[in-house]
This record gives sequence, structure tokens and C-alpha cells, in this order.
Amino acid sequence: MTLLNHITELFRNLNQQRLRSFLTIFGIMWGTATLILLLAFGMGFRDQTVLNMRGMGDQLAIMFPGQTTKAFEGYGIGRPIRYREADAKLLQNQISDIDVATPEYMSGIEISNGDKRRNSQVGGVYPVYQDLRNMFEEPGGRWLNDRDLEERRRVIFLGNRLAENLFGDDDPVGKQVFVRDTPFTVIGVLQDKIQNNSYSQRDMDRSFIPATTFSAMMGTDLINNILYVPKDPAFAKQIQDQVYEVMGRKHRFDPTDRDALGIWDTNEFWEFINVMFLGINGFLGLIGFFTLAVGGIGVANIMFVVVQERMKEIGIRRSVGAKRHHIMGQFFVETFMIIGMGAAAGYGIGWLLVEATQNIPIKEFVGAPYFSPEVGLIAFAVLGFVGFAAGLLPAWRASRLDIVECLRR
Repeated sequence: MTLLNHITELFRNLNQQRLRSFLTIFGIMWGTATLILLLAFGMGFRDQTVLNMRGMGDQLAIMFPGQTTKAFEGYGIGRPIRYREADAKLLQNQISDIDVATPEYMSGIEISNGDKRRNSQVGGVYPVYQDLRNMFEEPGGRWLNDRDLEERRRVIFLGNRLAENLFGDDDPVGKQVFVRDTPFTVIGVLQDKIQNNSYSQRDMDRSFIPATTFSAMMGTDLINNILYVPKDPAFAKQIQDQVYEVMGRKHRFDPTDRDALGIWDTNEFWEFINVMFLGINGFLGLIGFFTLAVGGIGVANIMFVVVQERMKEIGIRRSVGAKRHHIMGQFFVETFMIIGMGAAAGYGIGWLLVEATQNIPIKEFVGAPYFSPEVGLIAFAVLGFVGFAAGLLPAWRASRLDIVECLRR
């Protein structure tokens, strides 16, 4: 029996059961569209969360000063641990798995431009800080460089909202602001970026000056934080243990005293994100699967009806030499044709729904759904499983019918 004959026979049977056929195909269509939309939302939510997190930096760990809670080598509890710039160099030199470590000074300082004043967390940093924290400048400006540090230049890089508050719509690059009544030249403005977490103030409200300038201006070499990035995020936990050992030897505290230092390792968050969204997307996919399974039950029902109506034809084909697998193949082909018609419409409607939800009001938080190849492949695999399950029993029953009983019909 040729494919054309299969198609002709299928449409003849569907035409005889118009309402049932429509509802069956509609069920597959709706299930497919639902599955695609749910998976697309899951993918969009995952990517938006990752994008929000990357506003602070990739694979970054931030060390904060703490105080001891365990007595060690004659030192009592409650002793504050404070960092200096040399500590960052020590970590990078003694822990081979750390790719880069850099110190950060920080202080809340008033910045003014004429009668416009804003309090900002001013950071004293090194040029490498830009790559660690994804601090990219708007066109026409620049980030801090080595000469700024060597010459202790009074230059400043402004967060985009801070620049807007101080200068309005004017371009601030090349103009001066006052930091503690000391003039600083603006060299760049931060590009607008999505950032939903921070360890002090959002970058759009912060400002940054050379670390050497900050140290000289404030008269201190005590830093506020140390930032480091591992060479391989898989070793993040081991690196933390090594950090406590190295800093414990330097500052004379027990390496098992986790309160002596505070470490916020964003690599732990990435691990959590991967597990969390595997669960979320799995749950959404399961909802879509059960919705599609309802349509599959409808397909199975209509195929059982087709088997009953075509018993005589099955008997004739078997009597002239058709094998059981030929009969099974025929009904599987027809089942997948029905699934295919509903799936094609479902893919189209799902794509339209995804496009229609691109500008949802909470896009910044949950992201926008998108139709990725991954979504399409998952939907295709689920449709294949549903089609096989829906066609198996009717095809099996048709191939096991008694030839004599079929010819009596």
C-alpha cells in the first residue's frame, strides 16, 4: 500500500468522523503549543537570571573582612581581620588555581557638580577590575589605565545614573566633579547594564578612581574587599579552603574559623542556578507533556474506531499475504499523520504566542520567552513518544485480529 493510498484512506476516515477528528487534532495542536510556550518561558527566565547575575561579574568571588570567633595561638576571639593590598598579591602568588586577585578600596563620599550633589560608594581599584566586574564604558570615554595609577591621577569613572544625576543630558567626559572638595576629571561613564545584586551599591550609582589615588587621598592602605576569579570554577570550593589557610597564616587565625573572613563566591550561585532551572524547566516540560498526552489519548481513541471500521479490509489484506508488521506499519503511519497535522499547527501557534509575549511588562525580571532549537527538539521528542504510545495499542490490535472474523464483517 503506497503512502498516497495511506493518506487518501486516512482523510476518508477523518471525514467520516469530522467532530471527533477535529477535537483530536485540536488537542494535539493545543498540547504542542502549550509545551513550546512553557519551555520557551523557562529558557527565557533562565537566560534573564544569568544575565542579571552577570551584571556583577562572571565566576567572581568577593572577600570581606570579618572577626575571629575562635582563640588561636594566644589570640582571643573578636579580633578584627583587616586586609591590605599585599594580601591580594599573596593569594594570587600562593594559590595557583586563582587566575587573578585584586584589592578594592571603598568609601561613601559626596560627589558634586555645582549645586548637584550625590552620595556615592567611591571605589579605589586597579584596571583589571573592569574585566572582573564587567564595567564597560560608553563610547567616547575610557576606563582606568596603568598610567592613572602610576601617576596617581585625579580621574574618575562614573556610573551611568550617577552621571545623569550630576550632569543631566550633558556629556560628562572631560568635565570635572568634586570628590571631598578635590577636583577630579571624568574619563568615562558606565554603559547601562542589568544588575539585580551587589555587595555595596549598584554600579550605576557608584564611581571609581585609581587605587593609588584613593590610598593617598584617604591616607590608608587598608582595603575593604579582595576580588578573585578561579581558573576553573570546578575548584571554587577547594580555593576557598586554601584562601582560609593562606590568610590564616598571614593574619594568625584558625583556618577553620569561617567568620574571620567572609567570602561570597558567585560560583556557588551558578551551581544552584543550573540545578534550579533544570528543575523548573523539567516541571514546565512535564506540564506540557501531560497536556499533550491528553491529545494523544484522543488519537488512540480515533485509531481504535478506525480499526473497527476497517476490519474487513484488514481481513482481505491478511488473506492475500499481508504480514502483521505490514498492518501495524499502516496504522502507525496514519497515527503519525494525525499527530503531524496537529503538531504542525501547534508549532505555528506556539511560535506566534512566543513572539506575542516578547514585550511583557516584567521582562526585566522573568525575561522574554524565545523559540530555541532546544525547545523545538524537546517538543519533537515528546511528540514522537506520544505518537508511538497512541498508535501502539490500536496497531497491535489490528495486527492480531482473526482473519476469518474480519472477513465475516
